[in-house]
Amino acid sequence: MTIEKGGNQIVYKMSVFTGHMAKADATSIAPPVAKQEIKKTEIHGMVLEDPYFWLRNKETDDVIQYLKEENKYAEKIMEDTKEFQEKLYLEMKGRIKETDESVPIKIDDYYYYTRTEEGKNYVIHCRKHGSLDALEEIYFDENKYAEGHEYFRLGSLRISPDHKLMAYTIDTNGYETYDLYIAEIATEEIRGKIPEVAGNTEWDNNSTHLFYIILDKIHRPYAIKLHRLGDDPGTDKIVFEEPDEEFLVTMTKTKDDKYFFVSSLASDTTEVRYSLLAQKGEDKSPLLHDLKPFIPRKEGIEYQLAHHEGFFYVTINENAVNFKIMRTRVEDTDPNNWEEFIPHDPNVRLFGVDTFKNFLAILKRENGFMGITIHNVHTGEAHDIEMPEPIYALGFMSNPNYDSEKIRFRFSSPVTPPITFEYDMAKKQLENLKQDEIKGFDPSQYMTVREFAVAEDGTKIPISIAFKKGIEKDGTNPTLLYGYGSYGISVDPSFSSTAISLLERGMIYAIAHIRGGGELGKPWYEDGKLKKKMNTFTDFIAVAEHLIQNRYTSPNHLAIMGGSAGGLLMGAVTNMRPDLFKCVVARVPFVDVINTMLDASIPLTTFEYKEWGNPNEKDYFDYMMSYSPYDNIKQQDYPHILVTAGLNDPRVHYWEPAKFVAKLRAMKTDHNMLLLKTNMGAGHAGASGRYDYLRELAYIYAFILKALGLSLR
Repeated sequence: MTIEKGGNQIVYKMSVFTGHMAKADATSIAPPVAKQEIKKTEIHGMVLEDPYFWLRNKETDDVIQYLKEENKYAEKIMEDTKEFQEKLYLEMKGRIKETDESVPIKIDDYYYYTRTEEGKNYVIHCRKHGSLDALEEIYFDENKYAEGHEYFRLGSLRISPDHKLMAYTIDTNGYETYDLYIAEIATEEIRGKIPEVAGNTEWDNNSTHLFYIILDKIHRPYAIKLHRLGDDPGTDKIVFEEPDEEFLVTMTKTKDDKYFFVSSLASDTTEVRYSLLAQKGEDKSPLLHDLKPFIPRKEGIEYQLAHHEGFFYVTINENAVNFKIMRTRVEDTDPNNWEEFIPHDPNVRLFGVDTFKNFLAILKRENGFMGITIHNVHTGEAHDIEMPEPIYALGFMSNPNYDSEKIRFRFSSPVTPPITFEYDMAKKQLENLKQDEIKGFDPSQYMTVREFAVAEDGTKIPISIAFKKGIEKDGTNPTLLYGYGSYGISVDPSFSSTAISLLERGMIYAIAHIRGGGELGKPWYEDGKLKKKMNTFTDFIAVAEHLIQNRYTSPNHLAIMGGSAGGLLMGAVTNMRPDLFKCVVARVPFVDVINTMLDASIPLTTFEYKEWGNPNEKDYFDYMMSYSPYDNIKQQDYPHILVTAGLNDPRVHYWEPAKFVAKLRAMKTDHNMLLLKTNMGAGHAGASGRYDYLRELAYIYAFILKALGLSLR
């Protein structure tokens, strides 16, 4: 059979091999082996052969049966760890405060907060009217909506401005396609349902209309619709549509509720449209004017807007790789008339402006760590919020009150459980509102250090290293090294209550802050994408070698882990240097780079041309082929490997990890463990409930300890 697609000839051919069992490994348990049906792709004068393409069709019994056989095999191999998994699970569960409550946020006359209850998987959303001493009103109990579903994820939960209605989106299979509901809070009566939309919604200011985002055939958020309460959703009008498949659509209201922003986002380009919103009580349509572009899109130019007292603040990268902040009056958006608010600093990455009536909070990253600069709009004075530790992670919280003079954020470090801080911007005072309770944890027993590995090109790569005090650097310490390194996403050294189970057993936990991430600004990201992607992998190898050379660990004691694009990292470095690692955990890994990026029908493919390249162009094809994990599997010894997948994953489809494992089974020359564990009812994020997540993690930790030959106690 021959099919023409995208100018490339694709040829399918059935192979004669249909065996199901391979030679038993060292455990004397024979793993399943996928049959081979060769698919040939002719491109750039080459013929690619893919023997496991058939695994893409999950509607067939063969595919489901193979995945189930792999799950059964993994269960047999891990059978001797079952008691230990339960111990780990109970241990990790025992550290958290199961019945807990967040710090309330006051919005108008209501105090909103969430809480958890012992034995329940999901969060309960509550509020009190007028006073914290008032009776509690539960307006959305996630546990109730999750009943009967193996998977449950709340996309968004938006309370109407009059506090009478709620709009919520839920996903019950992990595919990240949501059903939107509008309900009365007092009676829980459903006022409307719109199926199969994206997760985000926004109310107008009069609680009569709702904006929502719809998906196209490749699962791309591409258009915004407006729904009037009581109308048939089939009559909803499109407010904005983005035709370019390399762009996604997002939307937001300004904090002062005056403007509605619609952003078209590509990997390296932004265009924002804006419109004035009708204010409360105004008898007008929610959008007073047509959405108009703030500035036309220009390839390579990214920006975002904030509105404050008649000014637009523009965080933009034009002639400023780490961004600068400009401002202009709303009635004159001509870039020639903008004024500079914060100039570009090559050492400081600017992210945007959070607006308050009397203050502006500037979000930034400097020396590898997030920070906040406070500007007094009346005096022009600026100061930084001083953080209590030198190595930390900062999480920005919702600060919905425009008139407030206080800003909240979450702070943690590898040795400090998360703290909800509130900072008084006028008094310059930092208050600890709440610190998460971690039972049995003594921070004085642990320490964190930051070191630097030297990459092949001389670049210094930061490493965050946490361990229990008293560990000797003698090269024998079991170590888990984590990495990601894509999309400009930073992996900050935050607190992990689950990682204590490793640290307590004498393990070292390290994070490799490699290029492709955003830890050291936009250039750090750009030096690890497209035709510089190999830096991500060689940086990680350099970090592993640093840990070994400095006698933290040795190849026989080193485990590595990453997920999604971090799973690509795992696959690439394992192919390149299998001798360097004892154990590899690749969670929902993006490992079939060439085949996925050649298929524009797969969700996110076209959007990600600017991240990985378009393999229909030969130079990108050649470069991507040099590292694509599935295409670079060799006949060589590999470490112990655990690969996870989600059957309903729309980001990294289950067939990528499945194909990767199938090909590894056929080619590797060792008898080490190779396990594929597929969650048959979840998506990219794995188990959705907090207890289910802990069980999933207990399985992974047990695999790591087993692979490293450590005591399962």
